[in-house]
Parts: sequence; C-alpha cells; structure tokens
Amino acid sequence: MEINADIEIDLSGLQCPMPLLKAKLALNSMNSSQVLKVVATDPSSEKDFHMFADQTDHQILGFQKDDSAYYYWIKKG
Repeated sequence: MEINADIEIDLSGLQCPMPLLKAKLALNSMNSSQVLKVVATDPSSEKDFHMFADQTDHQILGFQKDDSAYYYWIKKG
C-alpha cells in the first residue's frame, strides 16, 4: 500500500491497550492532516483502532494485515 506517512511507529510485541495508547500519544504530537503509520502485532488492535477512528475525527486511510503484523495509516483529524 502506497500511502506516505509523516511518522511511523512500530508497536510490535505490545499488548492491548498499549498500541492504541502509544498511537494516541503520537497523534497528539502531530499536526492536523498528517499521517501516522502504525505497525502492531496484537490481534486486538484491529478492533481497537477501527473503533478509535469511529469515535474521533481521525481517519484510517489504509489497513493491511499479513502473517506477522497489522498496519494502519491514520490521518490526524
């Protein structure tokens, strides 16, 4: 997936709720419309990140998963 990210964080190995909390901290430090790429390995992150986007003004531009990780491209609202 070709979405340019302004910041990328690798949260591999962290369990719920840490991936979402660390992503929120990263988004707080970003400017509106910037894109955060998150790499996570916790299966719960799929539900957590989509629910987070639904409840905030942030937008998931892209989502991908493979055998090793979940990838999110989140545009700050």
